[in-house]
Amino acid sequence: MLLADVAETWREVAATAGRSAKVAALARLFAETEPERAPVVITWLAGRLPQRRLGVGWRALAEPPPPAGSARLTVAETDATLAEIGRTAGAGAEARRRRLLHGLLARATEPEQSFLAGLISGELRQGALDALAAEGLAVAVGATPAAVRRSVMLGGSLGAVAEAVLARGPAALAEFTLRVGRPVAPMLASGAGSLDEALDRLGPCALEEKLDGIRVQVHRDGDTVRIYTRTLDEVTERLPEVRAAALELAVESAVLDGEVIALDEAGRPRPFQETAGRVGSRLDVAGALAALPLSPVFFDLLAVDGRELLDLPTEARHAELVRIAPDPRRVRRLLVTDPSSAEQRAAAREFNERTLARGHEGVLVKAADAPYSAGRRGASWVKVKPVYTLDLVVLAAEWGHGRRAGWLSNLHLGARDEDGSLVMLGKTFKGLTDALLTWGTERLQELAVDRERWGVRVRPELVVEVRVDGVQRSSRYPAGVTLRFARVVRYREDKTPDEADSVAAVRALLR
Repeated sequence: MLLADVAETWREVAATAGRSAKVAALARLFAETEPERAPVVITWLAGRLPQRRLGVGWRALAEPPPPAGSARLTVAETDATLAEIGRTAGAGAEARRRRLLHGLLARATEPEQSFLAGLISGELRQGALDALAAEGLAVAVGATPAAVRRSVMLGGSLGAVAEAVLARGPAALAEFTLRVGRPVAPMLASGAGSLDEALDRLGPCALEEKLDGIRVQVHRDGDTVRIYTRTLDEVTERLPEVRAAALELAVESAVLDGEVIALDEAGRPRPFQETAGRVGSRLDVAGALAALPLSPVFFDLLAVDGRELLDLPTEARHAELVRIAPDPRRVRRLLVTDPSSAEQRAAAREFNERTLARGHEGVLVKAADAPYSAGRRGASWVKVKPVYTLDLVVLAAEWGHGRRAGWLSNLHLGARDEDGSLVMLGKTFKGLTDALLTWGTERLQELAVDRERWGVRVRPELVVEVRVDGVQRSSRYPAGVTLRFARVVRYREDKTPDEADSVAAVRALLR
């Protein structure tokens, strides 16, 4: 398969509004995809690299060589080159990565170059493409979308399912079952603007503390324990305290869903990046354990002693979890049997307030009768968190890639420090609609004081409102903090930079 086929399908899906047309385009591509290439093709279309990180920055993409005149690059060649770039390390690695990248781009046509630039820079993402791809795969092989989705959730990877079903047909879907030791894609939550909205939406439900930790899926089979992250990476050797907690359970085998979190002496959560750094640390696990022990907390049970529980309702699965796990190992929760009751609704609000007072993110509200829909962001789990907005000053902006090519999209955001200087806090391109991109590109060029190939530095006059999940400590930025999941809400022409939020106000959001 040629890279051009993938790039053209991505362009077609991006330019098409209708869901059925998007699915049809993906189905045509999958029908022509060699089974062994399916995992790579699907990962690319979702805007991700199988290699995760290549060690290539925007500077390497800023001056591409002249494009090739005809499409000859294959998916296999492209993937092999990207893998080689990702493996390159040691003295002279940056120059060698640049040579490999430019060699690849020189063999690519202009549309292929645009696709690769967006893929490598991380600006190729399209909402819900994994779900669309599952439907497209079903159409391509003559299976039902529901059967494909269930196989994906149990197989843990759309790519693995695609490879199997393209090679052996719909019958291969039966090979994907819940197995202890093979991680499954976790169930995800949608959002609600308020607790009342969530209660009205779900009816009888349970409220659980939403911990600001790292999601873990724990598989125990006798004395063997394996631990996986939300992205299905195995981290067993890094989390001995989670392994110990799993071996304490009154079971022979089980698959559990939960979180690990670092707590201080008062039992309050430590900064998220401390937990993330501990989970990410591969060296000196014993030393890391002594310096920052993690607390494992379980909130769901997917299988126990040979019984699959996925299709049981929330409360039935929780009853099984209560049977095998002691109270300290279970997340705090409150059952709301009648959300229309003023008394129960008041209790729910009090539970939410106590959770926030303990320093946690908010609450997760779960429908009492919901099955565990692995790998899906369904309507039966709803997260409720405080919404923070900040007014920040735009300091610079980078030119976009892929669909955002020609627009200034990645905004550098700053706040005013005590001495009056503006201090950068982070970047974001999320939340920018086509209308905002068009207006912002024109306005930012008017404010430009320095033009580079990557973008522009601007006079600090434009204020933008951003919504954030919070902030976290960071040594990368001079203020020592950075934004978490920043999304643009709107430009604030009605505000001057003097009216924007200060660094002190941003730091105040630290727990």
